[in-house]
Amino acid sequence: MLDILCVGDAKLDIFFQIPDTNPHFGLDKENNKWLISFGEKISIDKYVLDIGGNAMNTAVGISRLGLGVGLMAEIGKDEFSQKILNRLKEENINTELILQTDSEKTSFSVAISYKGDRTLFTEHASRKHNFDFDNLKTKFVYLTSLGKTWEKAYEKTLEFVNTNNIKLAFNPGSLQLEKRDKTVTDILERTDYLFVNKEEAEQILYGEEINLSSDKESAIKKLLYGINSLGVKNTIITDSNNGSYLNDEEGNMYSLGTVPSRIVEKTGAGDSYTAGFLAAILNGSSPKGAMVWGSVNAASVIEKVGAEEGLLTKSKLEEKIKELNNFSPIKI
Repeated sequence: MLDILCVGDAKLDIFFQIPDTNPHFGLDKENNKWLISFGEKISIDKYVLDIGGNAMNTAVGISRLGLGVGLMAEIGKDEFSQKILNRLKEENINTELILQTDSEKTSFSVAISYKGDRTLFTEHASRKHNFDFDNLKTKFVYLTSLGKTWEKAYEKTLEFVNTNNIKLAFNPGSLQLEKRDKTVTDILERTDYLFVNKEEAEQILYGEEINLSSDKESAIKKLLYGINSLGVKNTIITDSNNGSYLNDEEGNMYSLGTVPSRIVEKTGAGDSYTAGFLAAILNGSSPKGAMVWGSVNAASVIEKVGAEEGLLTKSKLEEKIKELNNFSPIKI
């Protein structure tokens, strides 16, 4: 039996790191725009090619923390697809539920890292996502973003967790947030642990990003309360440098700041937080305690290029927690 099954997209990520001092790059902070010399040949510090996608990043993170993880995704049969399978096996992730489609290629994302943040270019190959849950045994399911034709896969996942009374964690992608149809609302109502950032939380409740209040804590509490009122048992909201927030199924709300770290690149911060949080829950932690595992794991990931190089093992994570002084959530 698996400890957890991760359901979502699988792709390859390429990361280009641009030196802050590169004369061909600039940043218009006021308008949040890049300034790039047109038609130039631009040098980079380094590049990283690795597997990616929310489901795979989270699966790798949980596996490194010592749990039995399976991945349900669809890939092609080109040479890049074999790299995905090889990497998953290196990370001790069960690949028996991965579908391979002869006529389709591997999906790619290209992330350009500059001045501590990244801009992502992403492409999704067409998939049918005809997943088969028959004879599957798992304690937990983590459902996350899927590309086009995602509805039936979401419906099958919901039917599976309902029929087998399995815990469900959910992190909707952009397509699901844009549509917010009955399938998404039904899944939210069934969700045990919802992971979203602040902007995604606003989109779930209001259909767009809004400024609820000049009082940060008041705004977050409204979001937490509003999402739990949709049926979610535990809502976890991450908010970049402001840390993370929790509304548990008893209605207790908590906040936790970030772990001091040297930010190199932020790709995978949310996935690594989710991985740490869910691994803690599977190890018997309370949601409040799981926030610490999530935060420490995320802090390690953003000190490296890419979504997976900085993911911690259980022993390393526990060692880092011991080094922190009174790092624990506070009630809000």
